Amino acid sequence: MDRLAPTRRPDARVVMYQRWRKLLFLHWELPAEVLARALPPGLSLDTYEGRAFIGLVPFTMQGVRPALLPPFPPLSNFHETNVRTYVHREGKDPGVFFFSLDAANGIAVRLARAWYKLPYFYSRMTLADGAAGGWRTYRSERHWPAPVPATLSVRGLAEGPAAASTPGTLQHFLMERYFLYTAHGGALLRGQVHHTPYRVSGARVEGLEESLLEAAGFHRPPAAPLVHASDGVDVEVFALQRV
Repeated sequence: MDRLAPTRRPDARVVMYQRWRKLLFLHWELPAEVLARALPPGLSLDTYEGRAFIGLVPFTMQGVRPALLPPFPPLSNFHETNVRTYVHREGKDPGVFFFSLDAANGIAVRLARAWYKLPYFYSRMTLADGAAGGWRTYRSERHWPAPVPATLSVRGLAEGPAAASTPGTLQHFLMERYFLYTAHGGALLRGQVHHTPYRVSGARVEGLEESLLEAAGFHRPPAAPLVHASDGVDVEVFALQRV
């Protein structure tokens, strides 16, 4: 499978700009059959050396705006957390499939559900940088729609130098994803984004408490997650297409 082609900028019109910042990536290995049966028709589970993963990714969004409009801070800046896995379509176009996306902006949630057909939920969320030591605290509590409750509380600390991921590694498999898929009305839809490669560092977490995976229909493994962190990327978003 060509995993580098999606990283190249498409020859298409940008419909939205976003800045993704202060990302914390938590991943657990799950049985492939558990994740595969939760996918819509037309998608296949993407695995790394036979291993399947579910991801929990809290971060903050800045400067979210349509391509022809300036940012409007009350609507353009908000926190988000997604639960996702990794998929492909007929052996090509590797991307992500979202089980849920929680955002702290009710208007953005309604627009994303209507326009992008994505499973967005409104949550009250906070992201706090520690006064010392570099720890960052993420909290989220879902309010609507169901299933509720669905919460997250975790402290993350980036460790070591940040660098772009090397193609062929597990880190590159998990980080460098430029297609997203969703299903609506029996149709499979694909979106695409473009950004420079993430500069990623290792990380560790403390005090992890969450029920977002359970709300998505999965049991979180008892093992500690694989953790990465990134300061973020500037993102171009392209139109959703039926595939």
